[in-house]
Amino acid sequence: MKKHPLALPAVLLWLAGVSHTSAQPAASKPKDSPNLQALLRKLPGPVRATVEAEARNATIKSISTEKAHGKTVYELESLVNGRTRDLMIDSTGKVYVVEEQLDLDKAPAPVRAALEAQGTVGTLESVMENGRTHYEGQVRTRSGKKVALTLEADGTPIKK
Repeated sequence: MKKHPLALPAVLLWLAGVSHTSAQPAASKPKDSPNLQALLRKLPGPVRATVEAEARNATIKSISTEKAHGKTVYELESLVNGRTRDLMIDSTGKVYVVEEQLDLDKAPAPVRAALEAQGTVGTLESVMENGRTHYEGQVRTRSGKKVALTLEADGTPIKK
């Protein structure tokens, strides 16, 4: 999946037909930002409804578009209670991926054990994709190398 990050100002210009390459995120809530409201009005109706519903108690960091399997999809990057929460939304407004920052103690025990066996856990996300949840963690090994691990809930590695 090729990602085209477009932060709020870039998305607004893109939607208006103006070229812009900046990828600076804009943090705001839909009800607080006239620019964000203008962006939301330009989104397809079902996508806009999903973004508005999902961002109700969140701070929007950015909204971007991507091409996945020849179709345009939308990524909503947000903060909820100080934690990252990113959604992939198809053109019908269906959320098909939810990535949420997770504290290690909230992960299933086999996931914690698998990550901790590799070293010191930096970040951890739960990823629900099409109804299945897996976990993505960043670990600093004892030798100091950073590694990314993707695990099933039972701690089994997923090969990407």
